[in-house]
Amino acid sequence: MNVNSVLESTLSPDAATRKNAEHQLSQAAEVDFSGYVTTLAQELANEAAQPHIRSAAGIALKNSFSAREYTRLRSLQQQWRELVAVDTKRSVKALALKTLASKDSRAGQSAAQFVASIAAIEIPRNEWPELMPTLVSNVGEGADHLKQASLVTIGFICESEDNDLRDSLVQHSNAILTAVVQGARKEESNLDVRYAAIVALSDSLEFVRTNFENEGERNYIMQVICEATQSGDSRIESGAYGCLNRIMALYYDKMRFYMEKALFGLTILGMKNQEEDVAKLAIEFWCTVCEEEIAIEDDNALTHAEGGGELRQYFNFSRVAAREVVPVLLDLLAQQDEDAADEDYNISRAAYQCLQLFAQTVGGDLIQVVLGFVELNLRHTDWHRRDAAVSAFGAIMEGPDEKTLDPLVKQALPVLIQMMDDRVVQVKDSAAYTLGRICENVSESIDPETQLPSLVRALFTGLSSNPKMASSCCWALMNLADRFAGEPGCQVNPLSAHFQDSVTHILGVTESPEGDNQLRMAAYEVLNAFVTNAANESLPVVAKLSDIVLQRLENTIPMQQQI
Repeated sequence: MNVNSVLESTLSPDAATRKNAEHQLSQAAEVDFSGYVTTLAQELANEAAQPHIRSAAGIALKNSFSAREYTRLRSLQQQWRELVAVDTKRSVKALALKTLASKDSRAGQSAAQFVASIAAIEIPRNEWPELMPTLVSNVGEGADHLKQASLVTIGFICESEDNDLRDSLVQHSNAILTAVVQGARKEESNLDVRYAAIVALSDSLEFVRTNFENEGERNYIMQVICEATQSGDSRIESGAYGCLNRIMALYYDKMRFYMEKALFGLTILGMKNQEEDVAKLAIEFWCTVCEEEIAIEDDNALTHAEGGGELRQYFNFSRVAAREVVPVLLDLLAQQDEDAADEDYNISRAAYQCLQLFAQTVGGDLIQVVLGFVELNLRHTDWHRRDAAVSAFGAIMEGPDEKTLDPLVKQALPVLIQMMDDRVVQVKDSAAYTLGRICENVSESIDPETQLPSLVRALFTGLSSNPKMASSCCWALMNLADRFAGEPGCQVNPLSAHFQDSVTHILGVTESPEGDNQLRMAAYEVLNAFVTNAANESLPVVAKLSDIVLQRLENTIPMQQQI
């Protein structure tokens, strides 16, 4: 087999050529795995080879040691352990480590993945004791490209999901930490190296618990990360805030000193950063704080209910910070991207998620701040501000006491229903979602006689008006159906008066030639919710509806036969 020719063919745009080349590689691995791995490692390390050939060799090596299925992965790893002689292993590993020093960054990246694959097999068995010292030495004394590749290697090793490897990395925590902290320091002038170090540090945080218990080591780690948030390089700053998120999740009990001295100010500054990735990760820091404090309160309540035990430390970070953080979040809500798809996670959506978590964590303490923002912006000429005001009100519908929310909801409901007619679809969609939040969490505040009719009408009108609103309107209608179902088996419920019109409207949406499949599916989900929660008085309508649905199913049979 001409290895260069085969590797070249694996990159061919022609599918048949690629498939044939991949088959040849697979056959070579089956016939002589040891020779196959050695040949590829030599080609990867060959500085005279063309860069794309070296990349192809790296991909082939990676595929030789990786698989999605656990049993397949173990089978591949077993080949290395049982079919490759000790001297050959030593030679291949030396070639891989040599390639980390290549000036071809793609070859270095491929070598990093290859080294990590072997490390997953050998570190748990203590069969490569010189690996970590070598990587630490590379970071301390190597050229920039060697430093970067070695740090990337450490990151790949630490992010592995292999349980045996993860368990054994704890004993290497000193070496890992020495390398990544050295590379992440502000004294490191090469920003690519510093970024690789920050990424590796984030991946390694789970394994350095012993080091984090030491106050001196912990202080230095936190200093390096905090300085990285001010590096001026958006990649490094994003990575640093990512580190802080993980540290808060892993080491909440150690964070009081750092929150008081630095993290409050740094994260608020980060939330205002013009780089979206940096701002989102700074916002997510406070999401993590809230999630941890919600979990701690739940754990402590359970411990108390079970009759005692040691309670987890709880510092009330979110309550202390709410006065400063929440106003920033409210302003960030107004940074919507009108072209964003539903699945896009932008600054506005990150801020909304964080505001929700603050409401769940601190309850009614943030109501006045949010209401001040809502009142100021609800009628604003800029639709971004109107949308932010509507969204902010919806975000606090879970957390504060329902009795506190009740008069606010009663006052706001007519305005929100009116905003379902806003000229901007984004505002209408947010109004529908906020109405859904009200139906989900404070439905007792909705008067069935005076407010329910207009609410149902507005949501069904919204459902038909724009596909972009379908998801929010349907979710709100399903919440409404669940909350106003009444007791099981009841003769009449608050939905009874609207049931016939609602079913008629839904059926119209599902058969409209202008509707898309997403809208039809959403409408059928609403129909299911209404039928599930129908009172006895509405059962005759349900019976007629069954005939209609069965007829529609019969009409699809010819379509199925054409498939």
